[in-house]
Amino acid sequence: MLSTVRFSSRLGFRAIRWNSTTANSLPPLMAKFRSDLKTAMREKDKPRLNVLRALISETNNAAKTSSPIQTDLQLLSLIKKKVAASKDASRQFAEANRADLKETEDSQIAVLEEYADQVETISLEEIKATVSNAITQLQREGGKLNPGLVLKTLLAPGGALDGKPADKSEVAQVVKELLPKN
Repeated sequence: MLSTVRFSSRLGFRAIRWNSTTANSLPPLMAKFRSDLKTAMREKDKPRLNVLRALISETNNAAKTSSPIQTDLQLLSLIKKKVAASKDASRQFAEANRADLKETEDSQIAVLEEYADQVETISLEEIKATVSNAITQLQREGGKLNPGLVLKTLLAPGGALDGKPADKSEVAQVVKELLPKN
């Protein structure tokens, strides 16, 4: 005959230790991605669902590398990369007379740009003012100016834009515009 045996632990929950070796810090926008994913599933919003799944997958894959995505600015650069790829695909679909696939890409671009607009960065005017101040300071110190040197002084630890939410591609573009041509 089988008899039932009750298992009871005398130790209870106090004896269990919960340790975590990693501090899993997700960017605030990532939390929005996850909540919007649930909403998109309920509403059966296919373009938004595909975009959110792709973005979450990219960030999960990046977490396994040496440079995980930990800030909204890193997410913004990922979104911009996806927008550029989708625009290229949309252009190619238009050339191949595939209106159905072009429409799909265009709807994904709209969703990606919606999320890109949610990341707050420094205004372009503030970037221009900071870059011009750095250029004048470097000119006073002497030496030959090049875009790499200016970017290095701006973005280096302790630099004018260190730790500020500035898109590096915008900063590089402003540096190229404001740097005197030789």
